[in-house]
Amino acid sequence: MADFGAALSFEWYKIRTVRSTFWNIGAFLAVSLALAVPSGWYLHKTYADLDAAERAAFDPIGSGLSSVRLGLLALVIFGVLTVTTEYTSGTIRSSLAAVPRRGLFYASKVAAGSLVALAASTVVVIATFAATQFMLGEHAVGLSDDGVLRAILGGIVYTTLLCVFAMGLAAVLRSSALTIGLLFPLFFMVSTILANIPTVGKAAQFLPDVAGGQILYREPQGDTILNGWTGLAVLVAWTVAALAAGYLAVRRRDA
Repeated sequence: MADFGAALSFEWYKIRTVRSTFWNIGAFLAVSLALAVPSGWYLHKTYADLDAAERAAFDPIGSGLSSVRLGLLALVIFGVLTVTTEYTSGTIRSSLAAVPRRGLFYASKVAAGSLVALAASTVVVIATFAATQFMLGEHAVGLSDDGVLRAILGGIVYTTLLCVFAMGLAAVLRSSALTIGLLFPLFFMVSTILANIPTVGKAAQFLPDVAGGQILYREPQGDTILNGWTGLAVLVAWTVAALAAGYLAVRRRDA
């Protein structure tokens, strides 16, 4: 336990001394809020134009968290760089010399990155939801309303897990450009497109971002067999698989 604590402190020192950490965490907050405020304002202004069916389908919970999914790109980049920076700079050899037990090295790196992601996600999800609800005015929901607390807590877990998933994949690929180049279209274009194609939509609902994202809404989105909690369980499975693959890569491949 003492060895893990020392390794965790070592990883925390590396994270907080890298300038990109603060840029990416700051961007996660800034982009999410920058999208939440005008989105909430627009929904408030146009609510009166909705017909009865559209008002019944209106989801202030999902609306309050939708911008987080776009700001999430910055958090994913943070997770990738937490792992790959040492490989691209060549400092990985020094780190492994300081922490020669590769399992311990990998666990401490993932733990440090996960804790930062969890803290950032907590702030961003709560702030983004609050900002959107403020702009929604009389159409807003509060913490005591059905599904709100579940969505906020689930949103924090969702964004954190996607960051951790990115860390596991980055440990396998060892390249910032390759990992980001794979995750960006997957999370922000491909999965959405596939989920809306009838022939592949049934399978696309099990992609990590699509499945986990169900937790952000009051009701399941689209033609899916998943709900918020089962979708989050699918994301957990993806994350565990990515971490396991990353562990094997760190253990078996040369630095």
